[in-house]
Amino acid sequence: MLSRTAAVLIIIDIQGKLAQVMHDKENLFAANIKLIQGFQALGLPILVTEQTPDKLGPTIPELTRELRGVQPIAKETFSCWIDAAFRDRLEALTRRHVVLTGIESHICVYQTALDLLQNGYTVHLATDAVSSRTPENRRVGIDAIKGAGAHLTSVEMVLFELLRTAADPKARDIFKIVK
Repeated sequence: MLSRTAAVLIIIDIQGKLAQVMHDKENLFAANIKLIQGFQALGLPILVTEQTPDKLGPTIPELTRELRGVQPIAKETFSCWIDAAFRDRLEALTRRHVVLTGIESHICVYQTALDLLQNGYTVHLATDAVSSRTPENRRVGIDAIKGAGAHLTSVEMVLFELLRTAADPKARDIFKIVK
């Protein structure tokens, strides 16, 4: 189960032209915004990556507006883990439970999930916050990540797991986010 002392949100490559051709992009963007808002309300860390931003463009404005103070990590590798800057930032957090979102689920999200699992991280894949250009590739990626040992979850499941109780002082903030 996720806890506030161990969780980190990793958003992979929701950027530029690539984000605009994702299957069900509106729901993808909305789900990631809710996670960003929830993690910020709870004071939890967020890492964001961009795949060759000079070619694909920056993180989409819808997310950038919410990501106050979060500097994206540019990468060329498909797996975030292989990128030294990403790995250093993640390891510096000393958090072992990763909530993983982004695009494309069958490429960068999949390869990152496998590397994280192989390096001792627990991966929680927010299935409503990942996509690919086709629904088939989205599903293949999710299935492969689950088969490798990740936990499948959803945005609301993540936020309420982190909240734990309606008596929490942050409960009202989370309730507003998920409405």
